[in-house]
Amino acid sequence: MKSTATDKSIKSKNIKTRVIPGYHLTFGIVVAMLSVIVLIPLASVLVYSLKISPAEFVGLILKENVRNAFITSIVSSFIAAVINTIFGLIAAWTLVKYDFPGKWLLDGLIELPFALPTAVAGITLSKLYSDTGFFGKGLSKLGINIAYTQAGIVMALVFVGLPFVIRAVQPILEKMDGQYEEAAFMLGASPRKTFFKVILPELKPALLTGFGLAFARGIGEYGSVIYISGNSAKNRTQVVSYVIMQKLSYIDYESATAIALVMLIISFLLLLFVNIVQVRQSQRTNLL
Repeated sequence: MKSTATDKSIKSKNIKTRVIPGYHLTFGIVVAMLSVIVLIPLASVLVYSLKISPAEFVGLILKENVRNAFITSIVSSFIAAVINTIFGLIAAWTLVKYDFPGKWLLDGLIELPFALPTAVAGITLSKLYSDTGFFGKGLSKLGINIAYTQAGIVMALVFVGLPFVIRAVQPILEKMDGQYEEAAFMLGASPRKTFFKVILPELKPALLTGFGLAFARGIGEYGSVIYISGNSAKNRTQVVSYVIMQKLSYIDYESATAIALVMLIISFLLLLFVNIVQVRQSQRTNLL
C-alpha cells in the first residue's frame, strides 16, 4: 500500500512538471497577444498625448467644438443607456417569463446589433428616419425630426446598446428562484410591490452592469451615429469620435490622441464602475 501511494505521488509530481512548461508557454502567448493588441496601442495614446503641453491639452479639450462634442456624446449616451435599461429589462422579462410563437427568433435577433456592421446600421437608421423615410415621413408631419438631430444620435445608440442590458439581465432572471415571488404573494404583497421589493433588488447589479456597458459603448460609438447625426457643429450634433476623425484627416495626431486619452479615461472609469458592481454582487452572493 505504501509503495502504491508513493507511486501515485511520483506520478502526480511528474504530471505537474509536464504541465508547468505548457502553462508558461500559454501564459506567454496570452501576455504577448494582450500587449500587441491592447496594451501597446493604449500606451501609444498616452505617449502621443504627452507631446503637447498641459496648457495646450486643456485648451484643446475646452475648445468649443470639442467641448460640445463631449457633451453631446456623454449626454446622448447617458439618455440611451437609461432607455436601454428600461426596455432591456422589459425585453428580458418577456423572453424569460413568457412563451410565445417565434420566441427563439426574437431571442436570436437581439444579437443582431453585435453582428451587423455599425455603418450599415447607421445608414439604415438615417434612411428610415429621414424626412422621406418610412418612419421619418410621418414623424416630420407631426413636427418631430429624428435624422440629423441629437434625437437621431440617441436612436442609434439605443440600437447598439440594447443587447448589453438584455444579456446582462436575462441570465439572472432565468436563475432566480420563484419561491421568493410566491412567498411575497402569500404574505399579501401586490404584484407591483413584489417586483420593486423582491425582484428588482436582485436585478439591480445586472441592470447597473448593463447600463455601464451600454453607456461606455455609446460614448465611443462611431459607425452607427456618423450618418444619422448630421455632424453639424452649429447644431451640436458632432460626437467625439467624429472630431477625432477630423483631427486625423488633418494629420493632427497629437490633438486626436489627446481627445482619445480623455475618452480612454472615461471608459476606464465606467469599466471600474462595472467591476465594482460585479465584485459587490459576488460578495453578496457568497454571503447568502
